[in-house]
Amino acid sequence: MIHQKSLRARLGAVVIAAATAACVAAVVPAASAKAAPELTITFVRHAESAGNASGLVDTKTPGPALTDLGRTQARQVAVLLEDRKFDGVFASRMIRTQQTAAPLARKLFKHPVVLPGIHEILAGDYEGTPERDAPAGYMLAPQQWLRGDLTARIPGAESGTEFKARFTDSIETVVKAHKKNAVVFSHGATIMFGTILASTNGREYMARLGTDYMRNVGRVVLKGNPTDGWRITEWVGNPTLPSVPDCISTGSMMIDPSSLAPC
Repeated sequence: MIHQKSLRARLGAVVIAAATAACVAAVVPAASAKAAPELTITFVRHAESAGNASGLVDTKTPGPALTDLGRTQARQVAVLLEDRKFDGVFASRMIRTQQTAAPLARKLFKHPVVLPGIHEILAGDYEGTPERDAPAGYMLAPQQWLRGDLTARIPGAESGTEFKARFTDSIETVVKAHKKNAVVFSHGATIMFGTILASTNGREYMARLGTDYMRNVGRVVLKGNPTDGWRITEWVGNPTLPSVPDCISTGSMMIDPSSLAPC
């Protein structure tokens, strides 16, 4: 949910410095006798929400809805990703991710499944504070997680150990649902910190927090499996979105003319 340019620059500077001093611990399980199949999970940040537009940290559930721009972005990312042949659509417990997932789910004739563990990193005592102040407050503990200290806790909220556990549990839920190519609509900080911590090559992507920050409908792709581990294969923080037709009014509601679904 953190997207302002000044915040990206300040947080990026801290994380890049940390990346030169430490690495992300990642344990790769021993290979089994029978090779496990490679799975793909694409994490997509939600479109612009009213919380984003306010400039305040907002991690409460169910949280605010999408803005008009956000609803357009949701339709755009649906067009952008519809050819990736996803076999499952998942979203966090927050309204903004479910609304972002809806246009793509309709195109794929699928119903989004709510994953309870991929909501935004909880802000605790920093809830409602200005996003511009996050590097010196809300994001202090997550920065420590990337240095290897998962015991660091956001005051009034969660530790790195707790965050990593719920993120990993969500990946396991997708795997147990027998999805080989799933799309998961989540949140900016959760996607960036979660995929870095969960992957064997996360250290290589730590600098992206400063150079390619996860903006609305940005994405990170993980490939692998629980046996051999996961690796980041794609990180697009600021995607180029396709044009979509303007919504039209039917008198009672606005309709997307390309799908005849509500905008």
